[in-house]
Amino acid sequence: MVDYHRAMAKSGSTLTVVLAGAMNLAIAVLKLIAGLVTGSAAMLAEAGHSVADTLTELLLLTALRVSGRPADRRHPFGYGKARYFWSLLAAVSIFVSGAVFALYEGFSTVFGEPEEQTSPHVAYVVLAIAFALESVSWLQARRQVSREAAAAHRTFFVHLRQSEDPTSKTVLYEDSAALAGLLLAFAGVGMHQLTGSSVWDGVASVAIGVLLAFVAYLLGRTNAGLLIGRQAAPDLVHALRAALAAAREVDAVVDLQTMLIGTDRVLVCARVDFDDALGAAELERACVRMATELRAAHPAVAEVFIEPVPRTDQELRAAVLARYGELD
Repeated sequence: MVDYHRAMAKSGSTLTVVLAGAMNLAIAVLKLIAGLVTGSAAMLAEAGHSVADTLTELLLLTALRVSGRPADRRHPFGYGKARYFWSLLAAVSIFVSGAVFALYEGFSTVFGEPEEQTSPHVAYVVLAIAFALESVSWLQARRQVSREAAAAHRTFFVHLRQSEDPTSKTVLYEDSAALAGLLLAFAGVGMHQLTGSSVWDGVASVAIGVLLAFVAYLLGRTNAGLLIGRQAAPDLVHALRAALAAAREVDAVVDLQTMLIGTDRVLVCARVDFDDALGAAELERACVRMATELRAAHPAVAEVFIEPVPRTDQELRAAVLARYGELD
Protein backbone atom coordinates (compact mmCIF):
# COMPACT_ATOMS: atom_id res chain seq x y z
CA MET A 1 0.00 0.00 0.00
CA VAL A 2 2.85 2.38 0.86
CA ASP A 3 4.58 1.64 -2.46
CA TYR A 4 1.27 2.25 -4.25
CA HIS A 5 0.86 5.71 -2.70
CA ARG A 6 4.46 6.58 -3.49
CA ALA A 7 3.98 5.47 -7.09
CA MET A 8 0.82 7.58 -7.37
CA ALA A 9 2.60 10.61 -5.89
CA LYS A 10 5.51 10.17 -8.31
CA SER A 11 3.07 9.79 -11.21
CA GLY A 12 1.33 13.02 -10.22
CA SER A 13 4.65 14.86 -9.93
CA THR A 14 5.75 13.56 -13.33
CA LEU A 15 2.50 14.71 -14.97
CA THR A 16 2.90 18.15 -13.38
CA VAL A 17 6.48 18.48 -14.62
CA VAL A 18 5.78 17.18 -18.15
CA LEU A 19 2.76 19.46 -18.57
CA ALA A 20 4.75 22.48 -17.36
CA GLY A 21 7.63 21.63 -19.70
CA ALA A 22 5.40 21.31 -22.75
CA MET A 23 3.64 24.59 -21.97
CA ASN A 24 6.91 26.45 -21.36
CA LEU A 25 8.47 25.24 -24.61
CA ALA A 26 5.48 26.42 -26.65
CA ILE A 27 5.37 29.73 -24.77
CA ALA A 28 9.12 30.32 -25.25
CA VAL A 29 8.78 30.07 -29.02
CA LEU A 30 5.81 32.47 -29.06
CA LYS A 31 7.55 35.00 -26.82
CA LEU A 32 10.75 34.88 -28.86
CA ILE A 33 8.85 35.57 -32.08
CA ALA A 34 6.93 38.42 -30.43
CA GLY A 35 10.13 39.85 -28.95
CA LEU A 36 11.89 39.86 -32.32
CA VAL A 37 8.87 41.38 -34.07
CA THR A 38 8.21 44.12 -31.49
CA GLY A 39 11.77 44.74 -30.29
CA SER A 40 10.47 44.61 -26.73
CA ALA A 41 13.09 43.93 -24.04
CA ALA A 42 10.37 42.71 -21.70
CA MET A 43 9.19 40.17 -24.28
CA LEU A 44 12.74 38.95 -24.89
CA ALA A 45 13.23 38.70 -21.13
CA GLU A 46 10.06 36.64 -20.91
CA ALA A 47 11.34 34.41 -23.73
CA GLY A 48 14.49 33.82 -21.68
CA HIS A 49 12.29 33.17 -18.67
CA SER A 50 10.36 30.45 -20.52
CA VAL A 51 13.56 28.87 -21.86
CA ALA A 52 14.86 28.73 -18.28
CA ASP A 53 11.60 27.14 -17.15
CA THR A 54 11.84 24.52 -19.90
CA LEU A 55 15.38 23.62 -18.81
CA THR A 56 14.08 23.46 -15.25
CA GLU A 57 11.47 20.87 -16.19
CA LEU A 58 14.13 18.71 -17.88
CA LEU A 59 16.20 18.84 -14.70
CA LEU A 60 13.16 17.97 -12.59
CA LEU A 61 12.38 14.97 -14.81
CA THR A 62 15.96 13.84 -14.28
CA ALA A 63 15.44 14.29 -10.54
CA LEU A 64 12.35 12.08 -10.58
CA ARG A 65 14.06 9.37 -12.63
CA VAL A 66 17.35 9.20 -10.68
CA SER A 67 15.79 9.44 -7.21
CA GLY A 68 13.63 6.38 -7.95
CA ARG A 69 16.58 4.00 -8.19
CA PRO A 70 16.63 1.23 -5.56
CA ALA A 71 19.30 1.07 -2.87
CA ASP A 72 22.55 -0.71 -3.73
CA ARG A 73 25.90 -1.46 -2.13
CA ARG A 74 27.36 1.99 -2.81
CA HIS A 75 24.16 3.79 -1.77
CA PRO A 76 22.58 1.67 0.98
CA PHE A 77 19.99 4.35 1.79
CA GLY A 78 18.94 4.74 -1.83
CA TYR A 79 19.13 7.65 -4.25
CA GLY A 80 16.38 9.78 -2.74
CA LYS A 81 18.62 12.83 -2.20
CA ALA A 82 19.36 12.95 -5.93
CA ARG A 83 16.00 14.70 -6.26
CA TYR A 84 17.32 17.52 -4.08
CA PHE A 85 20.54 17.83 -6.11
CA TRP A 86 18.82 18.06 -9.50
CA SER A 87 16.19 20.42 -8.07
CA LEU A 88 19.01 22.63 -6.81
CA LEU A 89 20.42 22.71 -10.35
CA ALA A 90 16.94 23.70 -11.52
CA ALA A 91 17.05 26.71 -9.19
CA VAL A 92 20.48 27.63 -10.58
CA SER A 93 19.06 27.32 -14.10
CA ILE A 94 16.25 29.74 -13.26
CA PHE A 95 18.80 32.26 -12.03
CA VAL A 96 21.43 31.90 -14.77
CA SER A 97 19.19 31.33 -17.81
CA GLY A 98 16.28 33.52 -16.72
CA ALA A 99 17.20 36.19 -14.19
CA VAL A 100 20.63 37.14 -15.58
CA PHE A 101 19.32 37.37 -19.16
CA ALA A 102 16.32 39.45 -18.09
CA LEU A 103 18.50 41.83 -16.06
CA TYR A 104 20.92 42.20 -18.98
CA GLU A 105 18.10 42.99 -21.43
CA GLY A 106 16.52 45.40 -18.96
CA PHE A 107 19.63 47.41 -18.13
CA SER A 108 20.67 47.47 -21.81
CA THR A 109 17.31 49.00 -22.68
CA VAL A 110 17.18 51.47 -19.76
CA PHE A 111 20.71 52.83 -20.29
CA GLY A 112 21.02 52.21 -24.04
CA GLU A 113 19.72 54.08 -27.05
CA PRO A 114 15.92 54.58 -27.19
CA GLU A 115 14.20 51.92 -29.26
CA GLU A 116 11.09 52.33 -31.35
CA GLN A 117 8.21 49.95 -30.59
CA THR A 118 6.67 48.07 -33.50
CA SER A 119 3.49 45.97 -33.66
CA PRO A 120 2.66 46.02 -29.92
CA HIS A 121 -0.58 44.16 -30.64
CA VAL A 122 1.52 41.08 -31.46
CA ALA A 123 2.97 41.23 -27.95
CA TYR A 124 -0.48 41.57 -26.40
CA VAL A 125 -1.81 38.53 -28.27
CA VAL A 126 1.20 36.40 -27.33
CA LEU A 127 1.03 37.50 -23.70
CA ALA A 128 -2.66 36.59 -23.55
CA ILE A 129 -2.02 33.14 -25.04
CA ALA A 130 0.95 32.60 -22.73
CA PHE A 131 -1.11 33.59 -19.69
CA ALA A 132 -3.79 31.06 -20.61
CA LEU A 133 -1.25 28.25 -21.11
CA GLU A 134 0.66 29.10 -17.95
CA SER A 135 -2.61 29.11 -16.00
CA VAL A 136 -3.24 25.50 -17.05
CA SER A 137 0.20 24.46 -15.80
CA TRP A 138 -0.20 26.51 -12.60
CA LEU A 139 -3.56 24.90 -11.81
CA GLN A 140 -2.07 21.42 -12.25
CA ALA A 141 0.84 22.29 -9.95
CA ARG A 142 -1.50 23.76 -7.35
CA ARG A 143 -3.73 20.66 -7.44
CA GLN A 144 -0.66 18.46 -6.99
CA VAL A 145 0.56 20.45 -3.96
CA SER A 146 -2.98 20.49 -2.51
CA ARG A 147 -3.21 16.70 -2.81
CA GLU A 148 0.17 16.30 -1.12
CA ALA A 149 -0.87 18.68 1.67
CA ALA A 150 -4.11 16.75 2.26
CA ALA A 151 -2.24 13.44 2.36
CA ALA A 152 0.18 14.89 4.93
CA HIS A 153 -2.71 16.43 6.95
CA ARG A 154 -1.28 19.93 6.60
CA THR A 155 -2.60 23.23 5.34
CA PHE A 156 -1.51 24.30 1.87
CA PHE A 157 1.03 26.91 2.98
CA VAL A 158 2.41 24.84 5.86
CA HIS A 159 3.02 22.03 3.37
CA LEU A 160 4.87 24.40 1.06
CA ARG A 161 7.25 25.24 3.91
CA GLN A 162 7.72 21.70 5.21
CA SER A 163 7.42 19.54 2.08
CA GLU A 164 10.36 17.26 1.37
CA ASP A 165 9.40 16.91 -2.32
CA PRO A 166 10.86 19.88 -4.24
CA THR A 167 9.50 18.96 -7.68
CA SER A 168 5.87 20.08 -7.46
CA LYS A 169 6.91 23.04 -5.29
CA THR A 170 9.43 24.12 -7.93
CA VAL A 171 6.82 23.95 -10.70
CA LEU A 172 4.30 25.91 -8.60
CA TYR A 173 6.83 28.63 -7.76
CA GLU A 174 8.09 29.00 -11.32
CA ASP A 175 4.56 29.03 -12.75
CA SER A 176 3.55 31.67 -10.22
CA ALA A 177 6.60 33.72 -11.22
CA ALA A 178 5.70 33.18 -14.88
CA LEU A 179 2.19 34.58 -14.41
CA ALA A 180 3.56 37.58 -12.52
CA GLY A 181 6.23 38.05 -15.19
CA LEU A 182 3.61 38.10 -17.93
CA LEU A 183 1.74 40.88 -16.12
CA LEU A 184 4.99 42.84 -15.79
CA ALA A 185 5.73 42.35 -19.49
CA PHE A 186 2.21 43.49 -20.38
CA ALA A 187 2.71 46.61 -18.25
CA GLY A 188 6.08 47.31 -19.87
CA VAL A 189 4.76 46.99 -23.42
CA GLY A 190 1.67 49.03 -22.56
CA MET A 191 3.63 51.87 -20.94
CA HIS A 192 6.05 51.91 -23.87
CA GLN A 193 3.11 52.28 -26.26
CA LEU A 194 1.45 55.01 -24.15
CA THR A 195 4.56 57.10 -23.46
CA GLY A 196 6.73 56.28 -26.44
CA SER A 197 9.63 55.64 -24.06
CA SER A 198 11.42 52.28 -24.16
CA VAL A 199 12.62 52.86 -20.59
CA TRP A 200 9.38 51.34 -19.32
CA ASP A 201 10.09 48.21 -21.33
CA GLY A 202 13.53 48.00 -19.72
CA VAL A 203 12.16 48.57 -16.23
CA ALA A 204 9.69 45.70 -16.74
CA SER A 205 12.55 43.45 -17.87
CA VAL A 206 14.59 44.36 -14.77
CA ALA A 207 11.57 43.63 -12.57
CA ILE A 208 11.20 40.21 -14.22
CA GLY A 209 14.89 39.52 -13.55
CA VAL A 210 14.55 40.45 -9.88
CA LEU A 211 11.45 38.26 -9.59
CA LEU A 212 13.27 35.26 -11.08
CA ALA A 213 16.31 35.82 -8.87
CA PHE A 214 14.03 35.80 -5.80
CA VAL A 215 12.32 32.56 -6.86
CA ALA A 216 15.72 30.97 -7.55
CA TYR A 217 16.86 32.02 -4.07
CA LEU A 218 13.79 30.49 -2.40
CA LEU A 219 14.18 27.18 -4.24
CA GLY A 220 17.94 27.11 -3.77
CA ARG A 221 17.61 27.66 -0.02
CA THR A 222 15.02 24.87 0.27
CA ASN A 223 17.07 22.32 -1.67
CA ALA A 224 20.33 23.27 0.04
CA GLY A 225 18.71 22.56 3.41
CA LEU A 226 17.46 19.17 2.20
CA LEU A 227 20.87 18.25 0.77
CA ILE A 228 22.67 19.21 3.97
CA GLY A 229 20.31 16.97 5.92
CA ARG A 230 17.05 18.33 7.31
CA GLN A 231 15.14 16.67 10.09
CA ALA A 232 11.69 15.20 9.50
CA ALA A 233 8.55 17.31 9.94
CA PRO A 234 7.99 18.38 13.57
CA ASP A 235 4.68 16.48 13.87
CA LEU A 236 6.40 13.24 12.81
CA VAL A 237 9.30 13.81 15.22
CA HIS A 238 6.88 14.36 18.12
CA ALA A 239 4.92 11.24 17.18
CA LEU A 240 8.09 9.14 17.02
CA ARG A 241 9.28 10.39 20.40
CA ALA A 242 5.89 9.71 21.98
CA ALA A 243 5.77 6.18 20.54
CA LEU A 244 9.25 5.35 21.81
CA ALA A 245 8.56 6.80 25.26
CA ALA A 246 5.33 4.80 25.52
CA ALA A 247 7.07 1.44 25.06
CA ARG A 248 6.88 -0.63 28.26
CA GLU A 249 10.62 -1.39 28.26
CA VAL A 250 11.66 2.28 27.97
CA ASP A 251 12.47 4.49 30.94
CA ALA A 252 13.38 7.58 28.88
CA VAL A 253 14.11 8.72 25.35
CA VAL A 254 17.52 10.36 25.73
CA ASP A 255 18.04 11.53 22.15
CA LEU A 256 16.12 11.33 18.88
CA GLN A 257 17.59 12.31 15.54
CA THR A 258 15.83 12.15 12.19
CA MET A 259 16.95 13.01 8.67
CA LEU A 260 15.20 13.11 5.32
CA ILE A 261 16.98 10.74 2.94
CA GLY A 262 14.50 11.27 0.12
CA THR A 263 10.88 12.11 -0.55
CA ASP A 264 8.73 10.22 1.99
CA ARG A 265 11.85 8.51 3.36
CA VAL A 266 13.06 9.25 6.89
CA LEU A 267 16.06 7.91 8.78
CA VAL A 268 15.45 7.56 12.55
CA CYS A 269 18.25 7.26 15.12
CA ALA A 270 17.12 6.96 18.77
CA ARG A 271 19.17 6.71 21.94
CA VAL A 272 17.00 5.12 24.61
CA ASP A 273 17.43 4.38 28.32
CA PHE A 274 15.88 0.93 28.81
CA ASP A 275 14.70 -0.69 32.02
CA ASP A 276 17.84 -2.02 33.74
CA ALA A 277 16.00 -5.25 34.61
CA LEU A 278 15.91 -6.32 30.95
CA GLY A 279 18.17 -9.12 29.82
CA ALA A 280 20.18 -9.02 26.58
CA ALA A 281 17.65 -11.14 24.64
CA GLU A 282 14.72 -9.06 25.91
CA LEU A 283 16.54 -5.88 24.90
CA GLU A 284 17.15 -7.20 21.39
CA ARG A 285 13.52 -8.23 20.95
CA ALA A 286 12.33 -4.86 22.25
CA CYS A 287 14.50 -2.97 19.73
CA VAL A 288 13.24 -5.09 16.84
CA ARG A 289 9.59 -4.75 17.91
CA MET A 290 9.81 -0.98 18.42
CA ALA A 291 11.46 -0.45 15.02
CA THR A 292 8.78 -2.56 13.33
CA GLU A 293 5.99 -0.67 15.07
CA LEU A 294 7.45 2.70 14.07
CA ARG A 295 7.68 1.69 10.40
CA ALA A 296 4.15 0.26 10.45
CA ALA A 297 2.64 3.37 12.08
CA HIS A 298 4.61 5.86 9.96
CA PRO A 299 5.12 4.75 6.32
CA ALA A 300 7.67 7.52 5.72
CA VAL A 301 10.07 5.88 8.19
CA ALA A 302 12.53 3.92 6.06
CA GLU A 303 15.30 3.00 8.53
CA VAL A 304 15.32 2.82 12.35
CA PHE A 305 18.38 2.54 14.57
CA ILE A 306 17.90 2.23 18.33
CA GLU A 307 20.89 2.50 20.67
CA PRO A 308 20.59 1.61 24.38
CA VAL A 309 22.27 4.29 26.52
CA PRO A 310 22.11 5.39 30.17
CA ARG A 311 20.42 8.75 30.65
CA THR A 312 23.05 9.66 33.25
CA ASP A 313 25.87 9.75 30.68
CA GLN A 314 27.17 13.32 31.02
CA GLU A 315 28.98 13.41 27.68
CA LEU A 316 25.84 12.37 25.81
CA ARG A 317 23.72 14.83 27.77
CA ALA A 318 26.13 17.63 26.88
CA ALA A 319 25.94 16.71 23.18
CA VAL A 320 22.12 16.73 23.27
CA LEU A 321 22.01 20.06 25.07
CA ALA A 322 24.49 21.56 22.60
CA ARG A 323 22.19 20.53 19.73
CA TYR A 324 18.76 21.42 21.13
CA GLY A 325 19.37 23.61 24.18
CA GLU A 326 17.94 22.99 27.64
CA LEU A 327 15.06 20.52 27.50
CA ASP A 328 11.96 20.79 29.63
